[in-house]
Amino acid sequence: MLVPFLWMLSTSFKEPQDIFTYPPKLIPTAFRLQNYVDVFQLIPFQRFYFNSVYIAFIVVLGTVFFASLAGYAFAKIPFKGRNIVFLVLLSAMMIPHEVTAIPLFLFMRELNWIDTHLPLILLPIFGAGGVFGIFVMRQFFITVPTELEEAAMIDGCNRFRIYAQIMLPIAKPGLATLTIFTFVTVWNEFFDPLIFINSRDLMTLPLGLSLFTDEVGTSWHYLMSATVMATVPLLIVFFLAQRRFIEGVAMTGLKE
Repeated sequence: MLVPFLWMLSTSFKEPQDIFTYPPKLIPTAFRLQNYVDVFQLIPFQRFYFNSVYIAFIVVLGTVFFASLAGYAFAKIPFKGRNIVFLVLLSAMMIPHEVTAIPLFLFMRELNWIDTHLPLILLPIFGAGGVFGIFVMRQFFITVPTELEEAAMIDGCNRFRIYAQIMLPIAKPGLATLTIFTFVTVWNEFFDPLIFINSRDLMTLPLGLSLFTDEVGTSWHYLMSATVMATVPLLIVFFLAQRRFIEGVAMTGLKE
């Protein structure tokens, strides 16, 4: 599992002529740090990085907020047709994204949102990604004893106060799980930016990395250097939340 990552890291420091030497060398004969500097000169890498960071940040916040609200409602608030509505939502996850790509593109075009970041922000929050978040949070809130709610209601708490002050603090493992899944998905998303983005200044990192094969040529040392830098936020998010993530996976039933 680690070999591809180690090869990527090794290649990011190699000279072009050393990449495909035989037998392959995992440790470069000379470390070429200039590869990382050249990445910023060949493409507007810092702009792509900023676009990915702020889009992922907004999508994570939006998904966690709306999914936790809906998950709490489906788990703890009885209303007519609750299970039917939940099954209808889950059915949205069964439709391949490629099937809805053209209708979504036409819909975004009617709204004049093509070549903007709005589709990249709103579709993950209120689309299949948001439904997955609702499922995760519902599974977690189901495990919370109803007696906590009843005690809070006796003390005069309304539903939103129970959600904000009681449920959310308890749901930290579930929130961490949803945060990691959402961040990784949005950060690695290539298909939607390819469809909705035309301007170079609006590109995200996965789309920007493709320039190393489309425009610069297949410059593996530059591509691997850029990919290493693109991987760093994923590692940071996972290691910061890994304890909560493992606990959340166990408690929300995702391991099954």
